[in-house]
Amino acid sequence: MGVDKAVDEASGSRAGAELDGVTTMSVVRYPIAPGYRVNVRSGPGTQYRIVRTLGLDVRVPIYCQTPGEWISGPYGTTNLWDNIASGEFVSDAYVNTGNDGYVAKRCG
Repeated sequence: MGVDKAVDEASGSRAGAELDGVTTMSVVRYPIAPGYRVNVRSGPGTQYRIVRTLGLDVRVPIYCQTPGEWISGPYGTTNLWDNIASGEFVSDAYVNTGNDGYVAKRCG
């Protein structure tokens, strides 16, 4: 079982960004669980390749969310995966969104 997370190291809680040619304003950044280095995957599951590993105490934007592999982590067990950049996903089980469901639009 791998640890799957993704974080952008920008310090602000909100920032504008461009994802797949669409400008997204005021994207909220959510903290990754304290003490975890999280693998960022190319898709919503551990069978996808690792794109990068996030450092400690980072925050990630969530552009959209999609169902995928079920993962257990510090924030529960879920099949939600958060798209944090183009082609980059982390399990929502490692992202403190304050909610067990969707906090962003569904990917697709």
